[in-house]
Amino acid sequence: MIQAIILVLSGLAIWLVGHRSADVRRWGYVAGLAGQPFWIWTTWHAGQWGLLALSIWYTWAWTRGVINFWIKKEG
Repeated sequence: MIQAIILVLSGLAIWLVGHRSADVRRWGYVAGLAGQPFWIWTTWHAGQWGLLALSIWYTWAWTRGVINFWIKKEG
């Protein structure tokens, strides 16, 4: 079940971030950030420390996108 959630949220995030419209693209950061707890739990549980570190880095990157496209949105 966790892997299905990771698949859907991560795939959706990448798909949306690649969209031409900023209004659509901004949802990619939300989807990506929503998937990170599942990535972190999975890598922690499996003892995959390198992937855990990468997951934490991705969490930071997705958070930056949420801040830039949702919190500090200009317009």
